[in-house]
Amino acid sequence: MAVRVLVADDQEMVRSGFCLILQAQDGIEVVGDAGDGAQAVELVRRLRPDVCLMDIRMPKIDGLTATRTLLGSPLTRDTKIIVVTTFDSDEYVYEALRAGAAGFVLKNSGPRFLIDAVRAAVDGGALISPSVTVRLLERFAHAAPSSESGGPASAREDGRGGQAAEALTSREREVAAKVARGRTNVEIATELAITIGTVKSHLMHIQDKLQARNRVEIAAWAWQRGLVR
Repeated sequence: MAVRVLVADDQEMVRSGFCLILQAQDGIEVVGDAGDGAQAVELVRRLRPDVCLMDIRMPKIDGLTATRTLLGSPLTRDTKIIVVTTFDSDEYVYEALRAGAAGFVLKNSGPRFLIDAVRAAVDGGALISPSVTVRLLERFAHAAPSSESGGPASAREDGRGGQAAEALTSREREVAAKVARGRTNVEIATELAITIGTVKSHLMHIQDKLQARNRVEIAAWAWQRGLVR
C-alpha cells in the first residue's frame, strides 16, 4: 500500500517541487497540497494522509500551531508530521518537535533525504537533517522544561522523569543513546547485534517509560541525561 503524503508550504514552487519528487517514487502517493496552515489542517482532517510535510512560516495558521492542533486531536494524531524549514531563520522548530513532529528536513537537504524522512516517519522513526542535529539537541538539553509539552520535560518537572530513568534497563539506555546519535533502527540492530524487531520493542518500552512521543524526545532525554556528549 502506498504511503499517502500531503505537502503544506506557502511557496508554490517549493510545494510543486516536493510533490514532483515524492510522486516519482514507488510506494509514495501525494494526495494533496496546501498553501497555508489552515488549509493544511482542513486537508489532513479530510484526507487522513500517512505523512504531512509542514512548513513553519505560513499564513492564516503557522506550521507550529497546525502541528499542535493536528497531533493534539485523536482524529488526526496518527498522521506523521515532518517539519520542513530553514532552521537558522526559524526559532520555533524545536517546539514543533516537542509537539510530536516526526523530525524535520531543511529545504536544501536534497531529494534523497526528503524521501528517506517520509519513509522513516511511516516506519516509526524520525530523520533530522544531519547539519543541525547537534544544534537541535543542544537546544533541547538547555531548554527550560515546558509544562505544555507533556513529554519528558514535564515528567522531570514533577519527579517522574527520575523514576523513568531508573526504570530503563541497561540495554534500553544503550538504545536511547544510539537514537540520540542519529542511528536508524537497522544501524542500532547491527551495532548491538540484535534484531530489528527487538530494537522496535525496546523503543516502544522506552517511549512508554519516558512518556516520549517520538524518537526526537528520546534523543533529547538522552542528551539531557548525559548519555551522549
